[in-house]
Amino acid sequence: MDLRPIEAVLLDMDGTLVDSDAAVERAWTTWAGEFGVDVAETIAGAHGSPADNTVRRMRPDLVAAGVTAAADRQLQLQYTDVADVVATKGTLDLLAVLDARGLPWTIVTSADVRLATARLAAAGIPVPALMVTIEDVRAGKPDPEGFLLGARRLGIAPQHCLVVEDSAPGIAAGRAAGMPVAALRGLAAELPVSSLADLAGLMA
Repeated sequence: MDLRPIEAVLLDMDGTLVDSDAAVERAWTTWAGEFGVDVAETIAGAHGSPADNTVRRMRPDLVAAGVTAAADRQLQLQYTDVADVVATKGTLDLLAVLDARGLPWTIVTSADVRLATARLAAAGIPVPALMVTIEDVRAGKPDPEGFLLGARRLGIAPQHCLVVEDSAPGIAAGRAAGMPVAALRGLAAELPVSSLADLAGLMA
């Protein structure tokens, strides 16, 4: 993939910038027990997707208010569980490269602002001023709204924004926004990378 047209980078948070897998799965394990659903099935589709999407998938019997309450409960379980949240390999290298090149970047996450701020602080990652959280959109990933909003806030045309993701919903959202995608975890995309350290090397 030719990275020369890239003028901005839109980064997912969980699993991309921060390693929070254990915390996410602990929260969903507790939540599944409280709401009487299968733990493995819950976790299998939870990564990269807004909490309310997983709630609807696992508890289709809940009405709108119930979905909101159940999703809020899942987030409550995560707010203070950040002891083992760290930056992923190459995160700080990539951000340093982007800053050195003067390429704007921001975060587009399915977390709310409280959780995103807590996890970024735990991982030692600066909170960008133009971050897009789940509170900013009507529909979360795989809907493209978050990435399109991130591009507008940075003032960059979508086709010149590189999305960096680690989940199928996130990749789908980036593609639906008309943006090339760099994908971690061996997922298929325009630019597969093994880590953010590799991406930093490509963008240096």
